[in-house]
Amino acid sequence: MIEIPEAIHLAEQLNQTVRGKGIARAVAAQNPHKFAWYQGDPQAYPALLTGRMVGEARGFGTTVEFRAGDALVAVSEGATWHYHADRSDIPAKHQLLLEFGDGSALSLTVRMYGGILCFREGEAENPYYLAARDALSPLSDDFNWDTFQKLLVSPEIGKLSAKAFLATEQRIPGLGNGCLQDILYNAKIHPKRKMGTLDEKQREVLYQSMKSTLAEMTARGGRDTEPDLFGNPGGYHSLCSKNTVGQPCGRCGSLISKEAYMGGSVYFCPVCQPLL
Repeated sequence: MIEIPEAIHLAEQLNQTVRGKGIARAVAAQNPHKFAWYQGDPQAYPALLTGRMVGEARGFGTTVEFRAGDALVAVSEGATWHYHADRSDIPAKHQLLLEFGDGSALSLTVRMYGGILCFREGEAENPYYLAARDALSPLSDDFNWDTFQKLLVSPEIGKLSAKAFLATEQRIPGLGNGCLQDILYNAKIHPKRKMGTLDEKQREVLYQSMKSTLAEMTARGGRDTEPDLFGNPGGYHSLCSKNTVGQPCGRCGSLISKEAYMGGSVYFCPVCQPLL
């Protein structure tokens, strides 16, 4: 799934490959997908996009957004991007296809679930998109220790696990079940550990780990568990993920564990991240 590092890197790649190109043809929802979400009728997307020039792209939260004339295209979650230098390798199935005047193309396919929103500027309706767009990025210098502490003030937070705190309720849009694994590993906190059991120092360590881990993931072009615009894995080598489960922990040598939790999987070192 796209999270903060991947959204930023994909936007950079879009600016390098398709910015300034004219959209000669657009096809939306050619292959129905039960968990592909659109704003309005996707059959209206071609009229909004055809003949428009691709403008600047940007990434925030789980969203990659770019301009196309007076319209915006915002894609989030599990939608996989593919850039095609020519149209010979366009997949047979896709949820959005943009063909450009120079013969190149951009296709989007939804995996488990994902949003593909197209709308005129100022007409966005999706609440998750709006929340992510307006949220302060944890990569920003303005997202400081005081900002993080404000997320902890509710008494209910103490009852939440570390995973639930970081990855639910849009507290930090774009920080999900993927990025949190290494954040918690670096902070030596078990994903199931209750936030109320962390002392002030441990909470500060968690904050610092969130900042530094996300910054490294972003600087390296996203995680190696997610593809970029050309189908290549990101340059950040994850420490706790499907790629490392069963392998030795880099700190203590214990094997990285995997457990089902909260509708997904968590990866952790059972020695470095004890569940107290």
